[in-house]
Amino acid sequence: MQKITIAVASHKPYWMPQNAMYMPVQVGALGKQSLGWQRDDAGEHISQKNATFCELTALYWLWKNVDADMYGLAHYRRYLAAGCPFVSKRKQMLSEAQAERLLARTDVLLPKKRHYWIETNESQYVHAHNAQDLIQTRKTLAMLYPAYLPAWDAVMQRRSGHRFNMFIMRKTLFQPYCAWLFSILFQVEKDLDISHYTAKDQRVFGYLSERLLDVWLLHHQVRYQEVRVVHLETQRWGSKIVNFLKRKFTYQQQ
Repeated sequence: MQKITIAVASHKPYWMPQNAMYMPVQVGALGKQSLGWQRDDAGEHISQKNATFCELTALYWLWKNVDADMYGLAHYRRYLAAGCPFVSKRKQMLSEAQAERLLARTDVLLPKKRHYWIETNESQYVHAHNAQDLIQTRKTLAMLYPAYLPAWDAVMQRRSGHRFNMFIMRKTLFQPYCAWLFSILFQVEKDLDISHYTAKDQRVFGYLSERLLDVWLLHHQVRYQEVRVVHLETQRWGSKIVNFLKRKFTYQQQ
C-alpha cells in the first residue's frame, strides 16, 4: 500500500512529476483516447460527470479505487509547495519526505487561503457564479446534515477560504470527508437546474466543493497547516483583479 497518493488531475498531455507519491489521472476519460495515465473511468467512477464536477472525478476515483495512508489532490499546473520559492517551480513542489514531515504535526495540508478583503465568501460566489447554487446547497445541508449549518453560515461570512480543491489528508479523515461531500453534491445535482448555465458555470460542483471543504474542517475542528501553491504557468493577476472588481460592481448595479 502506497503511504501517500496524490491524484494529479489533467484532461490533456502535460508534464508530470516523476515521483511515486503523484499519480497522474486523466479526468473526463470516458470515451476519450488514453493519455497513458490512470483513467478516471476505471473501476467505480463518475468520469461522465467531469464537465460539471471538474477535478472531483479524480477525487472520486481515488476514494473508490485506491488504498493509501494519506490521500491528496493536485492539478496538472498547480501543486502544494515547500522550501525555497526562488528555485525552479518544479523543484518547489512538495516532496514525499516534506509531506510526511509536515503531516507528522497536523492532519491536513492545505493551500494558503485566498483573501477577498472587500467580499465575503458568499458575496464573492454570488458575484462570480449563481446565488441559487448556495441556496440549494444550504437547503441540502439542512435536509441531510443540519448539524453543519452553523459551520456553513460561518464560512459564508468569512472573507477568505481555501480554494482549488487541493489538500493532503489522512485516510481516517479522507474517507468520511468524501462520503459526506459526494452525498451533498449528488443531491444538489438532482435538485439544481443548470440547463441554462454557461459552460463555465456548469462546473458548479467543483466550485461548491471548494466552499464545502472549509465547512467540513470547521465543523470537525480539524487540525491543518497551510502551505504555498506553486503555479507552473504564469498567473495573470492584473486581469484577475479587474474581472473580480467588474463582477462585483456590475452585479451591484443590476
